[in-house]
Amino acid sequence: MDKQESPLFKIDPPYHFVKGDSPVLVSIPHAGLSLLPEMTNALSEEAKSLPDTDWYVPELYDFLPQLSVSVISANYSRYVIDLNRPEDDKPLYNSKTTGLFPDILFSEQPIFLKDGQHSESRKDQIKNEIWQPYHQKIATELARIKAKFGYAILLDAHSIAAQVPMLFDGKLPDFNFGNNDGTSCSTKLLTCADKVVATSHYSHVCNGRFKGGHITRFFGQPDQNIHAMQLELSQSTYLKSGLKGYQIDIAKKQTISPLLKQMITALIDTGTKMYSQEKRKINEVDDE
Repeated sequence: MDKQESPLFKIDPPYHFVKGDSPVLVSIPHAGLSLLPEMTNALSEEAKSLPDTDWYVPELYDFLPQLSVSVISANYSRYVIDLNRPEDDKPLYNSKTTGLFPDILFSEQPIFLKDGQHSESRKDQIKNEIWQPYHQKIATELARIKAKFGYAILLDAHSIAAQVPMLFDGKLPDFNFGNNDGTSCSTKLLTCADKVVATSHYSHVCNGRFKGGHITRFFGQPDQNIHAMQLELSQSTYLKSGLKGYQIDIAKKQTISPLLKQMITALIDTGTKMYSQEKRKINEVDDE
């Protein structure tokens, strides 16, 4: 059968969602491990271990129910589709990176064997049944949160290897915050998150190599009281080192997760103060 005319197939639920009762939504688009059935034999040997996955990010944020924070986490691997890229696949960075339907690993090795990439009909179905539902859920939840609290904060949670020569030189800082150079969320919110990390031994940077991908840039509308930022966490902060494969280091997690919890608590507190001040100013103008 011609590759352009491949039949459609059943796609399982594209994400896992837990509804909270706070002004924050956490998005985890790159931790999914599921593949489409036909991909099993189409991946290169290097890609079979899914090396570019944001390993264990949901586990790092397992405290979110305690804070009643909503969370959406992708079920499918980024090798099926990259949910942090625009649907039209326009580039986000001037430097080398991967696209909506990645064909190379961060190691610059091919993801697929020859002719293993998705057909055009597959791509259309994947966008319709994985990409669009994920983004629609984010939009719906942010609208619900804003309607209840008057504002909403979206944290797009990622992780990456400490060294990826294709993407950046040298070693990445431990915490990499981005708000697209100040356009996707209030500087106060970004600063409050960064200040929490500054009290720890971890290195940190704002709007360095990672300024925020499509999710951050698209949903962040601070003038509409919807704030979005991305956190790219170095995997050296929580994975076991010197081992083949990807194993979480429990001792490291016991340090990093409480700091992430403190950071999100600070976002909620700062957001509440910001919005209270804004409402007060509006009321003062109305009273004049």
